[in-house]
Amino acid sequence: MRMISVVTPCYNEQDNVAECVSLIKELFSKYANYTYEHIFIDNASTDDTLRILKEIAERDKCVKIIANSRNFGHIRSPYHGLLQASGDAVIFFVADMQDPVSLIPEFIQKWEEGFKTVVGTKKTSEESSVMFAIRKAYYRTVNTLSNVNLIDNFTGFGLYDREVVEHLRKINDPYPYFRGLVAEIGLKICQIPYDQPVRVRGITKNNFFTLYDIGMLGIISHSLVPLRIATMTGFCISFLSILTALIYFALKLIFWSSFSLGLAPVVIGLFFFGSVQLFFVGILGEYLGSVHTYSKQRPLVIEKERINF
Repeated sequence: MRMISVVTPCYNEQDNVAECVSLIKELFSKYANYTYEHIFIDNASTDDTLRILKEIAERDKCVKIIANSRNFGHIRSPYHGLLQASGDAVIFFVADMQDPVSLIPEFIQKWEEGFKTVVGTKKTSEESSVMFAIRKAYYRTVNTLSNVNLIDNFTGFGLYDREVVEHLRKINDPYPYFRGLVAEIGLKICQIPYDQPVRVRGITKNNFFTLYDIGMLGIISHSLVPLRIATMTGFCISFLSILTALIYFALKLIFWSSFSLGLAPVVIGLFFFGSVQLFFVGILGEYLGSVHTYSKQRPLVIEKERINF
């Protein structure tokens, strides 16, 4: 009997966790050759999520709970939950059930065929078409900049063999970009496309800042191209500045009486160069922030309690 761990990160999902437990329980009741554990890692929910989970865990010992001492964010908490799994394979399954549970049997089948990683990739989504187009453009950009082949339209939903999880444990990254690490490990990956439905209950916990956070993390974790673009841009702008100065100087010498320099070019130039400098200082700051986070080597999360472990 092999065991599969299902890891579900949650934050304020009181309307969804009970059904999430039922779906996974029903799914694994059809497998005679697998046992399972369903690990919920609660990121200090402020609603009744934890209370509901505790009531379920009292009746069902397959349901295990990790309760964080505070909200450690959408990057660190799920990753910590993954590392606590003890199964021969680990499945990420979100509490809002926007990732279809019907895909999990396909994950298991591909895993049995020898794939170390089986991931779901969003072919279409019932979310805003504008948001979906922005996400696709982002993935194309990151893939262009990255030094590894990242997986397009991949959010983490998938199955990971124990060997993959052991490699992740060795990496010891305090602020990991999980989607990139999966590709960077490089073990045999199978991609299964799916159509993402809309959330039925509750509201998404993602906002502009969380999306920006993970977006920038994806770029700076796997590419030095933005820093090199900053250097090249500096050289190009310096050359253009010198060229413009020489042209203005020549025009003034030739048309001394009629050619007026004016303040407009000066003002425009100052604003342009200032904005370029601020943009690339921001890029540099992202890299320095990443180094600073890594140097502190703080734990991914601090646990308040565990249940059924």
